[in-house]
Amino acid sequence: MGTIATNQNQVILYYHSETSLGKQAYGFLQATNKKILAIDISKTKVTGMQWLEISENLNTILSKLVNQEHPNFKANFDSGINLDKEDWIKVIQNYPETLRCPILIDGDKYYLIEIPSEISKLLEKE
Repeated sequence: MGTIATNQNQVILYYHSETSLGKQAYGFLQATNKKILAIDISKTKVTGMQWLEISENLNTILSKLVNQEHPNFKANFDSGINLDKEDWIKVIQNYPETLRCPILIDGDKYYLIEIPSEISKLLEKE
């Protein structure tokens, strides 16, 4: 059992409310008829275990969840820096604005939302 409690009747959105992608994704999600659990990572600390679970369910590595071109990442880390899992978790936790894009969880399906309008298409498939 994972650390993220999923539910077939509710979608979960991990997002940063101060980024344009985060605001747009949340807006598109509100336009659906789904029950929403929105987790604003600028206000709510997500545990390291949850970030690991998210990356595993997305079939990606933690470094791919971070926008390494973000000014705050560049200001605090040298390019080509070699970080381990724990370091990447700390980056996301301490610099949540560097999250590459919102993450949508619908039941047992996990999605990176790079284009907010994708939300409508993903949830229409059901």
